Amino acid sequence: MWFLSLDVWVQALIASLVMYAATALGAACVFLSRRPKEGVFTVLLGFSAGIMIAASFFSLLLPAIEAESRLPAYIPVTAGFLLGGGFLVAGDVFLARRTRRLHAGEKRGALLYFAVTLHNIPEGMAVGVAFAAAPAAGAAVFSAALLAVGIAVQNFPEGMCVAFPLRARGAGRLKSFLFAQASGAVEVPACVLGALLAGAACAVLPWALAFSAGAMIAVVCSELIPACFSGSRTLASVGVVAGFCLMMLLDVALG
Repeated sequence: MWFLSLDVWVQALIASLVMYAATALGAACVFLSRRPKEGVFTVLLGFSAGIMIAASFFSLLLPAIEAESRLPAYIPVTAGFLLGGGFLVAGDVFLARRTRRLHAGEKRGALLYFAVTLHNIPEGMAVGVAFAAAPAAGAAVFSAALLAVGIAVQNFPEGMCVAFPLRARGAGRLKSFLFAQASGAVEVPACVLGALLAGAACAVLPWALAFSAGAMIAVVCSELIPACFSGSRTLASVGVVAGFCLMMLLDVALG
């Protein structure tokens, strides 16, 4: 198979482009719908929150626990999670001071975009490390490719979860799409760097995964949950449960 004959960094590059394309495809769904009504907006925010909660555990914390480390797993996972949450809280305070003129929805969109983009970096690194650790042929390469496919499938709803809230807050379709697809673009350099610097990436990977999980949970708790539950609690609950179930299904089935 031609793919097996490629250099590791080229394999990682191709895989990362597939993952990015899935994010862009999910973001492109914003062109197919009008600006959602308030009830639909509540469900979408809850859906985004559910996706991010599930991704924090199944895509980030669980791989961080299972990653190889010289330290006991609970140390990088706990410390990284606390650092990520603290970093997002500090960023929230910073944004509050620097963006006093921004509408609350714009601030919420900035935090959501930041959190989703941040969590794509260690995901890209994980795929690059997987390709670097795989032998030139055999099941290990297939496992690394399957990991990339799994993340790509997860990236589709993540592209939607950035694009639709932006659209609901008044951003144009093109602007919503461009911002959402850009959140997945960071996976490309992260994946290639992970393949090229596999040894160093393996050492920091559990910390990076847990850091991103902490940041995502912080933005869900501080922005998305209060926003969606300020409307219909029933619709918000439906959105959260549906988003969590979808991401859990994708992670468990393709993990």
